[in-house]
Amino acid sequence: MHPDIRVRRVYDDPVPEDGTRVLVDRVWPRGLRKAAAHLDDWAKDVAPSRELRMWYGHDPAKFGEFRRRYTAELAQPGPRAALGRLRALAAEGPVTLLTATRDIGISQAAVLAQLIQDSE
Repeated sequence: MHPDIRVRRVYDDPVPEDGTRVLVDRVWPRGLRKAAAHLDDWAKDVAPSRELRMWYGHDPAKFGEFRRRYTAELAQPGPRAALGRLRALAAEGPVTLLTATRDIGISQAAVLAQLIQDSE
């Protein structure tokens, strides 16, 4: 059975189906109060490096290369452990990966969701 992983914007109102809500951005979302985020966890360690984020700039043409580079970063010890924690959460029930990115389909959250689903 595949884990129930969702990807949503952190600015969207929470819904009961979200399950465990985890922010996967390295920096806190602009204009959002911590209490308004309704987070269960903030997994900064699983976010792309600043250098990779700046290079990518959410350019759809770079998404394939971003995914490749980001997956390589996730193989490093710190990010690998953080990804393992997300996988463990997903094994327990629904998990919603949250990001401030406008286009969630080309975000690190989308890459993470696919990696978690593919690991089952």
